[in-house]
Amino acid sequence: MRRTLLAFTGLAVLFSSIPADAQLGILKKKKKDAPAATDNSAAPDKILYERALVDIRKGRHEVGRLNLQTLINTYPDSEYLAKAKLAIADSYYKEGGTANLTQAIAGYKDFIVFFPFLPEAPYAQIQVAMTHFKEMEKPDRDKTEAKAAEEEFQTFMVKYPKDPLVPKAEQHLRIVQEVLAEGEYRIGYYYYTKGDRRAAAGRLLSVTKRYPLYSRSDETLWMLGDIFEKSEKKEIASVYYAKIVRSYPLSPLVGDAKGKLVAFGVPVPQADPKALAWMQAEASAQRPKESFVSKPMALIHPGPGHERVVAATTGTPQMEQESDTTSMADVLTGGGKSTIGAGGSNPAPGNTAVVEIATPGTGATGGSTVEAGDKGDPPPPPPPDPNATAGAPAGSSPAATPAADAPTAATTDGATAPSTATSADQPAASADPNAKPADPNAATPAKESTSKKKKGIKKIIPW
Repeated sequence: MRRTLLAFTGLAVLFSSIPADAQLGILKKKKKDAPAATDNSAAPDKILYERALVDIRKGRHEVGRLNLQTLINTYPDSEYLAKAKLAIADSYYKEGGTANLTQAIAGYKDFIVFFPFLPEAPYAQIQVAMTHFKEMEKPDRDKTEAKAAEEEFQTFMVKYPKDPLVPKAEQHLRIVQEVLAEGEYRIGYYYYTKGDRRAAAGRLLSVTKRYPLYSRSDETLWMLGDIFEKSEKKEIASVYYAKIVRSYPLSPLVGDAKGKLVAFGVPVPQADPKALAWMQAEASAQRPKESFVSKPMALIHPGPGHERVVAATTGTPQMEQESDTTSMADVLTGGGKSTIGAGGSNPAPGNTAVVEIATPGTGATGGSTVEAGDKGDPPPPPPPDPNATAGAPAGSSPAATPAADAPTAATTDGATAPSTATSADQPAASADPNAKPADPNAATPAKESTSKKKKGIKKIIPW
């Protein structure tokens, strides 16, 4: 008892030695830390909602979700019902982890289904995309989450084009597509160094066709040009070299590409003004600097956040869904619907490839028709005249024979007599005794022309 009294006396003396202002600050701090009194006049659903938000803010996610679920089950007509569902999804998102992020995606999608017209619906949609973005792997790893993130960002930009969150979604979509393009580029580069031209061309062409904003598009086009040049298909290689000059005018490979075109005897194209403006904007854009911590963390962290990804900051990202539709026309024209002749100075008609080329930074396509025929194929012969007789040469005026659809003459007993009109399939014999024999150089059947086309396309493939 005596020791307790002495201790209390010592504390009182110590407290009295503190200045009055400091004593007042200590008392105010204790008063501030005291729990606020509960407002008994507030609705119980509001009390549950606010208490759950406090728990989630302080990291007690499970307790907060339990209170929110109690609110949903007990008060199904509450005005806080939609907010409670969204708060549960946010709680899973903030807590993190693969299992929790899966629950977050389900919660956000559930909110979009039941409350599609609320102002929080765009937020829920972009959170679905951001959840996949957090789970995205490095470029050389599994692409499942990256493709899901690309699809969800595209869905957001299509459904809510005027939402304030569009710039955020657009930039994250550029990053996602940079990661996807980098993965395809690395595979194509591997096959390119190993000498597998077929596999390398397939991978590299998909990069140039789908991701014009990719930071290494000029290098991809150079490798494609080199592949076809070594395959002795200079008319196709010139397509890719010309695209470097036109679509990436500030690339360090422009000088070499122009030299290749001059050596091939192909006209050097002018730089696209839109592409030039885009590259100038990218060169002057401010980018976040890489910290010292991010380099060692890249060795243990699987996501793209700890790997240097230099994505574009301007330009329209790819908004079309991915599809495996790479055709021969894409190979001949550099992956686009533009008119780039790949058949030399005198391409053969009848083998025309028309594909679409996107200008980097604009998403616009353009061009006229491209004739991409093989120089070795002769032009196909003109089609046969259906109105010509067997004895008339091709291209001459039709003989004076009845029309194929002429009405038949009626007989006296009601039957119809067979028509004497000649048809395109079975031409009637000419009654003229002076008729000339059929020209052996007349129009050939369509089947023969088709076979020649197939042979011509087969010649273009260098492997």
